[in-house]
Amino acid sequence: MVKAVGTDSGTKSMDLFGFDGESEEIFLDKAISREEITENPNLVIDELEKVQERQGRIDCIVASSGYGIPLKKARNASAEEVRLATFVTENDLKRRLKIVGLRELMMEMRKTDDLNIYFTPGVVQLPTVPEHRKANKIDLGTSDKVYTVILAIKDQSERLGIDYEETSLVAVEVGFAYTSALAVENGQIVDAMAGTAGFPGYLGLGFMDSELAYALGNTCENLSKDSIFQGGSAYVSGLNPYEVEIGEFVESGGEGGGNVGYEMMLEAILKDVVSLFPATKPREIILSGRFTGLPKFVEDVRKKFQEFFEDVGWGPAIVNLRHRGEECKEAAEGAALMANGIAGGKYKKIVENMRVEESRGKIFDHVHLAEGYRRKLDSLGG
Repeated sequence: MVKAVGTDSGTKSMDLFGFDGESEEIFLDKAISREEITENPNLVIDELEKVQERQGRIDCIVASSGYGIPLKKARNASAEEVRLATFVTENDLKRRLKIVGLRELMMEMRKTDDLNIYFTPGVVQLPTVPEHRKANKIDLGTSDKVYTVILAIKDQSERLGIDYEETSLVAVEVGFAYTSALAVENGQIVDAMAGTAGFPGYLGLGFMDSELAYALGNTCENLSKDSIFQGGSAYVSGLNPYEVEIGEFVESGGEGGGNVGYEMMLEAILKDVVSLFPATKPREIILSGRFTGLPKFVEDVRKKFQEFFEDVGWGPAIVNLRHRGEECKEAAEGAALMANGIAGGKYKKIVENMRVEESRGKIFDHVHLAEGYRRKLDSLGG
């Protein structure tokens, strides 16, 4: 009997999900706002300790690990690894951006002896992605996106009655800040268009014109990471995403809606997925994330894909990712599945096949710029 817990550090909430591997009983399903975490990172540790008191020893806890740390127990991770996985400038530390709360939480987790916590890799640290697809990439998918893929692999395997090693899919997560698409072939992540290195999301502009990056770097004295949470579909629509509900944004789009930002978002999802077809010809496109709880949005995404696939004469099925959380989103459940696998539970084969234990390296290892630039990047872990 393996008791496993996973966490997912989303833009709006930190989700905690736990289940018993034998009975499949869910004993933890909770979302804590990121504002609360930024104010008091120990809230998560306190909650995990309370759960362990009620449930008995938790065999493994997989903790959301930012851009990723090669698989290891939290207590064995260095402070440098945590700083790189959550890299921000000194000025952003003073601004108390949300990622600061995650960094402080991870630092506290390193000191915790009573909880069996693991830090886990991002996509760029997985050996299943060929080197040429990692070139000049940091964000091929955060640790949380790997968790979503694990749940998608389990879901497809169970629905289609195939082995984990036979799964073939693109997992799409449409979140509040970003959209990510991850290609899976033979049950392994082989490529991704993710977050800050993909097409525009709801908040974030995604990958950036290099000339814009140069212009910003030379005109903004204290350029903040907050800037990469701007420029997305909400901003193109002229909406304040923190005042307007996502449902209102979706209702303003579609046929005759005249919402340029909404059309941009739908097309961006299509482009993210189609960009991965050189790496995989998937059986399915599996949708997840905050936006997929809106039926109109899912319908509009399906229409966008169907129009494209009709033109090319081929297309995979499009399905929603099944998950069990009431408060938690899909990634937290996927993290708990990874925890079960690490602890030797029934989902061990998913984790083994994904070669998570072979994860290696730092997030800047694949940047091919002059040595002087590389040294400055590496200093962010100091």
